[in-house]
Amino acid sequence: MSARELEPGIHTDLGGKVTYSGYLDLDRLLSSQHPRSDHHDELLFIIQHQTSELWMKLVIHELGEAMGYIRSDELESSFKILARVKHIQHQLLSQWDVLATLTPSEYVQFRHVLGTGSGFQSAQYRRIEFMMGNKDRAMLRVHAHDPEATAALTKALEAPSVYDEFLRHLARRGFAIPRELLARDVSEAHEANAQVVEVFKGIYQNPEKHWDAYEMCEKLVDVEEQFALWRFRHLKVVARVIGFKTGTGGSSGVPFLRKMIDHVFFPELWDVRTHL
Repeated sequence: MSARELEPGIHTDLGGKVTYSGYLDLDRLLSSQHPRSDHHDELLFIIQHQTSELWMKLVIHELGEAMGYIRSDELESSFKILARVKHIQHQLLSQWDVLATLTPSEYVQFRHVLGTGSGFQSAQYRRIEFMMGNKDRAMLRVHAHDPEATAALTKALEAPSVYDEFLRHLARRGFAIPRELLARDVSEAHEANAQVVEVFKGIYQNPEKHWDAYEMCEKLVDVEEQFALWRFRHLKVVARVIGFKTGTGGSSGVPFLRKMIDHVFFPELWDVRTHL
């Protein structure tokens, strides 16, 4: 096979110009992996979690934009964004396949270097949970050592979730969202409400009349379903790699993760299916 020659138009004199590496800050990005052991697989463990944090940063960015559109009563503008969030979540889900190649005998050889470090301490993951509506002020204690993270999390905790914003939007359109639900303390987790189920029942029974609200319901279900799949895959990979050992962050490990498997962010969107 003959060698491919550079086309005449390709830029080769890149001194002082914007380059791929410079634009992406690759020098800093690719030098941010600092294994604390000599074990070959620690680099996999680090990159797995670093790339997860990058994807979560994008989820936060996209959810914030979607919530802005909902506040402005522009539901349709949020649809593509929420679809993108679903695909980002799929990337996060598929990454577990790579980490699952780490065997228990391999992981145990460098697990000790993590000290008390744990994914449970991810401020970005917690912020996504808060933006989705799983509010719990007690979780701020885990981040007390980091004032910047605590401030960002407190702001998300005390702001309406994406579901709160949707319910407020529906109320502005005249749907019978209970007043007490609209006036509730948004720093507390949302609890299922039978009247909201009835509102969604009406939307699902007449999708042509309420198409944008109907589509928003399904977009939110998409995002929640991906979140649930991520949690389940997390649980299974942890069980596969460490069994029932205590987590490095001090949790019970698998039993702790199992508690969140059945958690739902948008309960009425699941309950309405039984009533249709």
